[in-house]
Amino acid sequence: RAEIIRKGFPHCMAEPRAQRRLAAILAADVVGFSRLMGIDEAGTLAALKSRRRDVLDPLVARHQGRVFKTTGDGVLVEFASAVNAVQCAVDLQQGMAAANRGQPGDRHIVLRIGVNLGDVMVEGSDLYGDGINIAARLESMAEPGGICVSAKLREEIGRKLDLDFEDLGAHTLKNIAEPVRAYRVAGTQAAP
Repeated sequence: RAEIIRKGFPHCMAEPRAQRRLAAILAADVVGFSRLMGIDEAGTLAALKSRRRDVLDPLVARHQGRVFKTTGDGVLVEFASAVNAVQCAVDLQQGMAAANRGQPGDRHIVLRIGVNLGDVMVEGSDLYGDGINIAARLESMAEPGGICVSAKLREEIGRKLDLDFEDLGAHTLKNIAEPVRAYRVAGTQAAP
């Protein structure tokens, strides 16, 4: 029977397709990381480790996310829920602001965050695709201490969270074929 299937349907024996899923992706990056490292490398790295242990990791766990990639000054987090992703982003900005209190202004660790809902490809524990790239581009559009989200994610959230969103219009993002409409989560930007 297997022989008949192989002969009759050769396309069934092709390379397995990449696993895909829909995910909310949070991309966060430290504002002015190079400047902070220039002031105090060891102190900056110690502060980042502390913030990850005390602020980021507990919030990601509370909102049922999964950190799937870290860089020196950034992190990518996957969520199965758009609502959980945005609530985590808001809580993360509040947690970082609280941790900065009492620190000299030039030592504050401030994040920019972008959140997108999109299709991603799964390879082991890593994720790839436009869904992640869009989140990273939205992160770069966010103001220090701010959160920028895609229209797709904004639509999915609806009124499930008590947040206001400011429409930033459609933007052409680097290496993304179609323009992406972006929204700023109101009230999350850091004071100048």
